[in-house]
Amino acid sequence: MAKSKKKLYSRLQAVKALSRASVGTPPPGRILPDPKKKRANTRSKASLQKRLTSSTEEDILEGDPR
Repeated sequence: MAKSKKKLYSRLQAVKALSRASVGTPPPGRILPDPKKKRANTRSKASLQKRLTSSTEEDILEGDPR
């Protein structure tokens, strides 16, 4: 079995550990939505079912005898 590596002392890790012990863990990061993906989704055409239901509702409101 191979020997495990000896861990080096890191000031940064020590400071982070002390601050987490006194203050607590930081809140998890939030994923921001990508504006390009959101814009691409709004450009897509409505599905056939949505178009059919919307056109029949408009016809009923207008009184179009179909």
